[in-house]
Amino acid sequence: MPRFSLFAGLAALLTALGLGTPAWSQMPAPTPVQSPTGAPASDAGPLTIARQGSFFVGGRTLRSDTLSTVPAYAASGTITVDQVYVRFQEPVDMAGRRPLVLVHGCCLTGKTWETTPDGRMGWDEFLLRRGHPIYVVDQAWRGRSAAHPTTINAVRTGRAAADTLPTVFAAGQEDAWTIFRFGPRHSDTFPGLLFPTEALEEFWKQMVPDWNLAVPTPHPSVVGLSELARRLDGAVLISHSQSGIHPFQAAAMRREGIAGIVSIEPGACPAADGDMTPYAGLPVLVLWGDFVEESSRWAPRLSACRDFARAANAQGGKVEIAVLPEMGIRGNSHMLMQDRNSLELAGWLADWIARSVGPRG
Repeated sequence: MPRFSLFAGLAALLTALGLGTPAWSQMPAPTPVQSPTGAPASDAGPLTIARQGSFFVGGRTLRSDTLSTVPAYAASGTITVDQVYVRFQEPVDMAGRRPLVLVHGCCLTGKTWETTPDGRMGWDEFLLRRGHPIYVVDQAWRGRSAAHPTTINAVRTGRAAADTLPTVFAAGQEDAWTIFRFGPRHSDTFPGLLFPTEALEEFWKQMVPDWNLAVPTPHPSVVGLSELARRLDGAVLISHSQSGIHPFQAAAMRREGIAGIVSIEPGACPAADGDMTPYAGLPVLVLWGDFVEESSRWAPRLSACRDFARAANAQGGKVEIAVLPEMGIRGNSHMLMQDRNSLELAGWLADWIARSVGPRG
């Protein structure tokens, strides 16, 4: 059965219900991704880029007397905290294509978007080959955007009570199995699952302790995204899972520099009864994989995102909800950017961006 056999029918149904014709209904179905020479994209040949590098956005100065409990390093001093690390690559021929900012989710880092656990091309390289400047971030207090020890050392030295310790957690493999929707319970897989479970040992190595519940308000990752968007002047912010809400929060903080939002399986969408002004006229795609209705964690979140889309669009929004099974594409996990059809999805997404967001002026 073709992956998009339900495409036309679904579009017709939405139109009949008066919900408009979604942009994805006017696009061709994704086809196996090929290089310009006809070779599979996983063997697309040498990659030529114009520039690459890294930098930080955001951050603030913190003076503390609990920097260290190690005699070789002074307890008192000044450090920089809450910064967000950004790695970038720019293609030789951008041809007006939008810069894309890729933001990872819970318990992970920017590695999410790089080479897949089973060794295939990641979205960062594929979208770069499609001509987009790519900016991959590590959220504040994650990966190369390190946390700081001051509150921990304050407790350790007796300056603060134990209940002031920051909240930090790790997602165990058993829990992550169902959260990422590899299956209904640990070690059981959903029928037709497209995640490469033979490479799970490599995937588990991507996971890191999560400090998201310990960061200050406003969330420093959101502050960093807002600054980065202004620098890039017309970026599409692509987020995933826990960070799914961040582009919306950045837009609410300041729309400048944000040309569009792609939120992949967000942990939350903006509340349907909230202020929709920040999203008026802003192209937004909320993308979902398969097996959502089988998950008590994710099904309510999809429902809430549908409510948000209706509320936003009633007030001038341009929000689209794309659920892959409703489009004839089945088997995708929560980690759809690493699933076996990840490049087909990335190609479809690049087409959506070109059509719905458009080129830079």
